[in-house]
Amino acid sequence: MGRLNRRALLTRLQHLGVASRADLAKSLGMSQPTAGKIAEELLELGVLEEIDGAEPAPASSKGRVKLGRPGRLLRLNRTVPRFVALQLGVSETCVSTLCLGVSFSDNWQHRFKTPGSAELWAHRLKAIASRLPSAAYWGVLVSVPGIVDDLAGRVLFSPNLHWTEKVDLCRLVQEVWAVPVVLVQEERALALGYQHLHPRARDFLLVDFGESVGASLVVSGQLYDNLLPICAELGHVPVLGNKRPCGCGALGCLETLVSTRGLLQSFAAAHGGLVPTWEFMIETLAIRGVEPWLATTLDATSVVIAGALNVLGVRTVVVTGSLPDLPTAVMAHLSSAIRRGSIYARFGQIDIETAPRHRTAGLVAAGIDRLVVPMSNRDPAARGVASSSACDRHPGHSTPKHSVAANS
Repeated sequence: MGRLNRRALLTRLQHLGVASRADLAKSLGMSQPTAGKIAEELLELGVLEEIDGAEPAPASSKGRVKLGRPGRLLRLNRTVPRFVALQLGVSETCVSTLCLGVSFSDNWQHRFKTPGSAELWAHRLKAIASRLPSAAYWGVLVSVPGIVDDLAGRVLFSPNLHWTEKVDLCRLVQEVWAVPVVLVQEERALALGYQHLHPRARDFLLVDFGESVGASLVVSGQLYDNLLPICAELGHVPVLGNKRPCGCGALGCLETLVSTRGLLQSFAAAHGGLVPTWEFMIETLAIRGVEPWLATTLDATSVVIAGALNVLGVRTVVVTGSLPDLPTAVMAHLSSAIRRGSIYARFGQIDIETAPRHRTAGLVAAGIDRLVVPMSNRDPAARGVASSSACDRHPGHSTPKHSVAANS
């Protein structure tokens, strides 16, 4: 029960951003002594921090001067880094240290080109680790592309980074940082981040475009857990008439058309064969509008997304990544085509919006869920800390002691 109450208070504070103890107790239906005790425990552990701030006065007291000291407000700790975050991308790996209280935009402190082998990747991580602040981190949070078994901590299949299938990524990372490692499939991290920073978004399909194309689903405010470790692989739906080979081994996947590489290839084919830069393509499309080759690609993309909406029964699509960078006419065309293909649009409203990627926020949300207040010992990362997690340790200790072999 204590862990459930801690989780409820942390979740509410994530949504509110800043709140007083009284506000938290009232909104959770919890007694003020209970909320206050939990808050004090989390403050001592360094999960929360206090800031100065006068609580807004009720309407009935308008015009009266409130005596005493201003109220002390709580928020997730934004001062001390608790996690190391990694984004293992197809072409680039990004590294940063993160506090529990994250900002609205991602801020990666270090970047390097993703090499073609696990040995080189680990070598470059060690070089980055030597430049990071020395601290007792609570864990390493890794955003990984492909088909990922989050709980087992394994990459099962990665069409664009096949070397990750052949190694134990968690053990590889633990050779650099001797703390628990949490793998999060990259689209799931993006969906968690969007939901973390937009708490009113309760039901949506997030579709991300970039070096690959993927999606993830949030239902009733919770990340949807699939029966299989497959995360809405929309990019690998075949498009009739498309003969391009895909990294997954198939021919004609949507990803080969609407990924950044696929769009540049199609643009080159329509403009004399010279592959342009991404910026040049954007400038050209801003002048010429949605050209026929692009309209065909967008229509194919809309069929896949509308089909997903019809199957899943949600009416909100959040588009992130490279596609929103294109001229506004591109998203307008795609949105119109999605609505034409969605059955719900016949009698209801389909909402389609664009958003920046919130990967670091999603990784922190996963870290809180699986390391700070782990609710299940099925998670290998949680097994190593379930008896000594950040929220279960004796007050006075600022960092949890994790087993180095938590993911072995």
